[in-house]
Amino acid sequence: MKKEHISNGINGYLMLLVFFILIGLGIYFITLKAVLVFVPLFVIAFFILPGFSIVNPNESIVTVLFGAYKGTLKKNGFLWVNPFMAKKKLSLRARNFNSEPLKVNDKIGNPVLIGAVVVWKVKETFKAAFEVDDYEHFVRIQTEAAIRKLAGLYPYDNLEDENAKLTLREGGEEVNKQLESEVSERLEIAGIEILEARINYLAYATEIASAMLKRQQAVAIIAARTKIVEGAVSMVEMALEDLSKKEIVHLDEERKAQMVSNLMVVLTSDKDVMPIVNTGSIY
Repeated sequence: MKKEHISNGINGYLMLLVFFILIGLGIYFITLKAVLVFVPLFVIAFFILPGFSIVNPNESIVTVLFGAYKGTLKKNGFLWVNPFMAKKKLSLRARNFNSEPLKVNDKIGNPVLIGAVVVWKVKETFKAAFEVDDYEHFVRIQTEAAIRKLAGLYPYDNLEDENAKLTLREGGEEVNKQLESEVSERLEIAGIEILEARINYLAYATEIASAMLKRQQAVAIIAARTKIVEGAVSMVEMALEDLSKKEIVHLDEERKAQMVSNLMVVLTSDKDVMPIVNTGSIY
């Protein structure tokens, strides 16, 4: 398989000088009415014109002569090549592809919306020009295919798969590296280099988003309540221990149970508790 090779071309200013010399000689021989001389001079001069090309920074020109690849011009400046060569400009600048959110199924079958941004550039011009039909379209299609594959490798989160070591939501850089590797492998055939690939949009699909949100809220509430109860038990234990140690009041088991019940209600309630002041005997 052919690979890219660099062609330098000829200095464009030198050939421009040759062009003006030929035009000048042609005009001179017109005055002498030397038809057999000035006509070929003009023909050669205008034959030179199509060969001029300008290569801007981070641009390249792929040259083809009668169906044969002849090289890629990457040297910046004003150049001249064989006028019979077909020339195709390719940008070498870094470009972004921001995919629209795709609806796919994660590892455990939940429909999710996932999108990614990919920073890429043409690395090998021969592959980009001749190995694929339209390399820009190829980047879009293969990036979306890589995103779909990545989504199927991991669950959205670990609510249903508690043993999942890596999830789409929490995977961060590791998931992004996996995406970058997958996209790079797919685009190698087109001579495309991936500079960066990362997930920039992730959400449950519309039909299950509401249910999953309620589930996440329930999990968060349970976790918060667990912490509250743990703290309340610790505080009640501390209170009973200090009362007993300092001998402030002596409580039998029934009163201790009542006190524990009251403190737990006060400490774990999600609403303000209205206290009742007893001015008489507690018995």
